[in-house]
Order: sequence, then C-alpha cells, then structure tokens
Amino acid sequence: MTIFQLAIKEIARRKLNFILGLISVIMAVTIFIGAMTMLNIHDIRTEQIVAQKEKETKQRMLALEDDYRKIMKNLGFNLLIIPADQNLGDLYADDFASKYMTETDVEKLARAKIMTMRHLLPSLQQKIKWPERHRTIILIGTRGEVPFLHRDPREPILVAVPKGTAIVGYELATSLNIKVDDKIKLLDRTFTVRQCNEERGSKDDITIWIDLQEAQELLHRPGEINAILALKCHCAGNDIAQVRQDVAAILPDVQVIEHGTHVLTRAEARDRAKKEAQEALQAEIRHRQRLREEREQFSAILAPLVTLAGGISIALLFFANVRDRRSEIGILRAIGVRRHKILFLFLAKAALMGGLGAVAGYLIGAVAGMALEGVITPAALNGRSFVIALLLALSLSLMASWIPAYLASQQDPAAVLREE
Repeated sequence: MTIFQLAIKEIARRKLNFILGLISVIMAVTIFIGAMTMLNIHDIRTEQIVAQKEKETKQRMLALEDDYRKIMKNLGFNLLIIPADQNLGDLYADDFASKYMTETDVEKLARAKIMTMRHLLPSLQQKIKWPERHRTIILIGTRGEVPFLHRDPREPILVAVPKGTAIVGYELATSLNIKVDDKIKLLDRTFTVRQCNEERGSKDDITIWIDLQEAQELLHRPGEINAILALKCHCAGNDIAQVRQDVAAILPDVQVIEHGTHVLTRAEARDRAKKEAQEALQAEIRHRQRLREEREQFSAILAPLVTLAGGISIALLFFANVRDRRSEIGILRAIGVRRHKILFLFLAKAALMGGLGAVAGYLIGAVAGMALEGVITPAALNGRSFVIALLLALSLSLMASWIPAYLASQQDPAAVLREE
C-alpha cells in the first residue's frame, strides 16, 4: 500500500479532523483571493471609469472651447496685415490704412500652408463724407473670409455682405432712424439695409459695411484693399514673431500688427478650458487611487491574520491527529516502515488538504469578491491568481503540519508499544 493510499484511508477514517483543517485552508485562501478579486475588479472599473471620464472630459473640453470660441469671436480678429510703408501713427489717428495692397495678396496667403493663423478677411476701409446724410462715416468693403485651402473650413467670424445690401453701425442707425429693409443712398448708389448692429462702443458704431467690389467702385480703388484681418492660432510656440516670419515669406511688403488684449483673453479662455478638463480627470484618478490604497491596507491586515489563525488551527489539528495515532505509528515503525515514510504520510494528507482548499477557496473567494463589488466578470479571474492561491494553500498546510509530522516520524516504536 502506497503512502497516498494510507493518507486517503486516514482521511476517510478521521473525516472531522480533515474537514476542520480543510475549512481553515479554505478560509485563508478565500480571504486572500477575495481581496485580490476585489482589487482586480477595482482596477478594471478604474480603467473603465478613467476611459469614460477621458471621453467625457474630451467632449466637455471641446464644448467649453467651442463656447469660449463663440464668446471670443465677439472680440473680433486679433491680427492686422497692412502695407509695409503704412505709417502706424497715421493708422491709429485715422482708424484706417492710407496705403494699399492688391486683392490678390490675400489669395496668396490662402494658398500658403501657414499654420499660425486662420480666418483671412480682406477689406477696404476709408473715412468718408456721407453726402446724402451729411455725416462722416467709415466705409468698409468686405468680400467675406477667404478660407485656407489646406485646412478644414471653420465657421467664419464675419460673413460676406451681399451685393446691394449694407450693414449699419449702431450710432448711425439710431441717430438717423435707419431700420432693417430700409433703402439708403450712399454716394449715389442705393443699398438695402440688411442689418443694424448693436452698440459696440467703438468706431464700428459709425461704420457701414458693404460688398468689397462695390466699395472699390465707390472709392475708385479697383482690385485694391488696405487691410487683411486674421485670427492668430492659439498653440504652443506660436508667438507674433513666428506669425510675422510666416507672413513675410509669402508677402514681404506687408507688416503684421497684433491686438495684444484680444490674444491674451483668447489664450486664457482656451487654457482655462483645458486646465479645468485635465484637473477633473486627475481628481477622479486620485480618488480611485485612494480607494485602492485603503482596500490594500485593509487586506494587508486581514489576510495575514486569517492565514496565521488558519496555520495555528491546522497545526493543532495535526498535533491531535499524531497523538490519536501513536499506536498506529508505533506498529508501522515496528514492522519496518522508515521515518521519512511516516513523515510523508502526514505531509501527503496536508498536501491533499492544501490542494482541495486552494480550489474551493479560489472559487469561493472569487465569487465573494465579485458579489461584494457588484460585478460579475471573467476578467477578474486569471491563472496567476489561482497559482498564488495554490501556493498559499500548500505552503500553509505543509508548514503548519511539518512540526507535528516530524515529531510523529521521530517516535520510538518500542516506547510507544510499551505505553500501550
């Protein structure tokens, strides 16, 4: 009869002793695997939550940026491109450039692959006398924005003014009692009022916008413009020097002026949206990390305590088993069974206890962990966890039974039989 056969017979004879030891192993493995399963599920859910949060954050940031973009649009363009020989003192004094460029210049910029700006708007501006109404006004002719050919089109900041129509500034509309759909005469040409702007508190309030070609005809400037408005992109390394360098490579005979306040406000708005989105994501990650650390700390205390208690329980059960089997051990030794076989007999029983306890504890612990987390997912189970459970169970049962098994193998058969 082999050692394992003897171990099986021993288990069948003393079922209660084996069952109590098995329960100790199962409890230790259950607690350990339950904690691991909960942490695995926590990590899985964290990845899912962070991925969802990143998606929501990205959408939220895009929405915020879009909102800010719409708000910032009201600030208007932040770059002004004018002829290089234009005196800035005269420009600021007169509110418009007195030097001119060709309309084809804006087409050159649109065809160039410039990444530092967008929203090109050619215009012809001039302060004139409005003879029909005896007022001094600013006349602006615009053809609408010219899109960059290498970029996706964006919603324009200003749209084109259809031919035969005009947009009137707030002060002019109010003081002259001009309303939408009214017919107004300007330099002997009739226009239909398409829109009356709200008050802006700037020169726009005394401005009339018409189609660029019609403005060129009225001002006798065919094919000419005196300004190109643009929007500087808000991106890393995009300073005004870089913009000027990019524009100079295409149009060497122009100068670029930046409206600093508009740029700063726009940049701060975009950066604030991005920062808020990133902070929300990082806060969620930190929260999930704190939860995991708390669970790890709890598991680090509970699992060793249960394992220690299980080991002590198994050791006591084996001591009791050795004591009850003193006479059997004495007979086996008397008929020539060697000490190492007696040792292996008890260790085989412990190994069976550990193996069965590992399987049962793994299943119970995994199910319990998923139940406590409220998530049933095969992803929480893996071969690595089972190997750890098996090693833990075998180590616990073998180590706890080693001393009782060793003492049993060292018993003197003659002394045992004399006592009997």
